Amino acid sequence: MATPAWQRKEGQNPAGGLNAKGQASYKAQTGGTLKAPVKGRPSSPEEMRRKGSFLSRMGGSTGPMKDEKGRPTRKALALKAWGASSPEQARSMGKRLLEQYARAKADKDKR
Repeated sequence: MATPAWQRKEGQNPAGGLNAKGQASYKAQTGGTLKAPVKGRPSSPEEMRRKGSFLSRMGGSTGPMKDEKGRPTRKALALKAWGASSPEQARSMGKRLLEQYARAKADKDKR
């Protein structure tokens, strides 16, 4: 059996993440649904939480940002797609977004 498209180049977006074929392949194999990255400013508290969580998680992941030929790795491409240029920036952006989400949720709960 061949590996699923989301694990091969044909299912991956060259700019980072998965393309439509990769997302469909992932859903067929695992049943999970994947959403596209939140680009730019989050427009809702849910997007704020999602982007903050991803950036915090990826900012703490190990691994190089460039391969042995000097090309950006999948990690670097994913961070760029979500709006961060380095793991340090991703951690700080993620922390800030999660704090903003917590404040927004607390304000909503007060009403």
